[in-house]
Parts: sequence; structure tokens; C-alpha cells
Amino acid sequence: MAASDLAARKCVPCSEKTQPLDPARARELLAQVPDWKLATDGKRISRNWRVRDFGTGLDFFCRIADVAEAEDHHPDLHLTNYRDLTVELWTHAAGGLTENDFILAAKIDSLEQPALKEKG
Repeated sequence: MAASDLAARKCVPCSEKTQPLDPARARELLAQVPDWKLATDGKRISRNWRVRDFGTGLDFFCRIADVAEAEDHHPDLHLTNYRDLTVELWTHAAGGLTENDFILAAKIDSLEQPALKEKG
């Protein structure tokens, strides 16, 4: 399954009974969204950007919010130093990663990002 396949999927509702992915499956899905990094504890994925200015960062977060609302799966959004963005994904109900996190990562990756400058 490619990232575009993930982006075409829909997040499924979760509950406190939702189990996190096993590490092998998380690594398999991570390979499909290679710009995302796995946290050292294996419970979150994140991606960083440096944007042109503060307004550009807020605009990007608004576009992410539209996707997140449509999927009913919500990331943690961080804006620091007025233009450094970090998006963290994890499934709160599962206490770790589920396929929904990788689906949303792929959807975020598919957003048009003309005013962003990738942060190393």
C-alpha cells in the first residue's frame, strides 16, 4: 500500500477498546509516509516544517484542521519561534498509534504546501 492509498482511505471511529498497532505494523506504515518520524517510545509520529512566516503557519494549521475534522481524528499542532511547525499524531483512545494516524499523515502530506520550506 502506497501513501496515496493511505490518503484515499477514511479514518475509522476509535474507542477506549481500540488497541495500538504492534511495532512491526507501525514501521511498515511509517515507510509509506517517509517524512514522518517515529517517537522514541513508538507511540507517536511527527513531522516538522519551517514556514515563511507566522500567517503561513496558521493557514497551514487551518487546512490541517479541515482535514482532521473531516476524518474526526485530531493531531497535536505546535507552532514555535513564529514559523516552526510540528504536527504530532497518535490515537489518544488507544494510547499509541493506529492506522488512523498514518491515514491522516498521508492526507496532510497530500495538502498543497507552496509556502512551506521543509525543516531538517
